[in-house]
Amino acid sequence: YDWWTGKLETGGQTVERAVDLATMPIYVRAGAILPIDPIRQYTGEEVEEPLTLKIYQGANGKYTLYDDDGSSLDYLKGDSVQTLIEWDDAAKKLSLEPASKQTATRTFQVELIPDGKTKEIQYHGRPLELKF
Repeated sequence: YDWWTGKLETGGQTVERAVDLATMPIYVRAGAILPIDPIRQYTGEEVEEPLTLKIYQGANGKYTLYDDDGSSLDYLKGDSVQTLIEWDDAAKKLSLEPASKQTATRTFQVELIPDGKTKEIQYHGRPLELKF
C-alpha cells in the first residue's frame, strides 16, 4: 500500500513516481499493524488523543505493542506493558490480549486501510475482539 494514498500496489516490482522533499515514497505491506501516536513536542508530553492502530488489509498480521515509563531503566527488570495485537483478514477481526504480566487501560482508534473505516475501542488489559 502507498502510505500517502492507501492505494494497493503489486509487490515485487519497481515503481516510479514523482515525489518532493515533503513526500517520501513509503510503502506498507498487507497485514501490517502500525501504531501511530499523536504528535508530541517531547516524549513526556501528555496528549488526549488515542493511539491509532492502522490495519493494512489483505493478509493476516501480528504485532506486539510495547510500553514502558520512558524515563527509567526499570524496563531492564521487566517493568513494561506488552499487548499482543492480531488481525484476522478473512474474518475482519482484530484481537488484543495481554502479552506481559503488567497491563494498562487505554483507548485505541482503529483504522482499516484502504477502506478508511474507523472504530474507537477501550482496552482494559483483558482479551478483546473487534469485528469490522
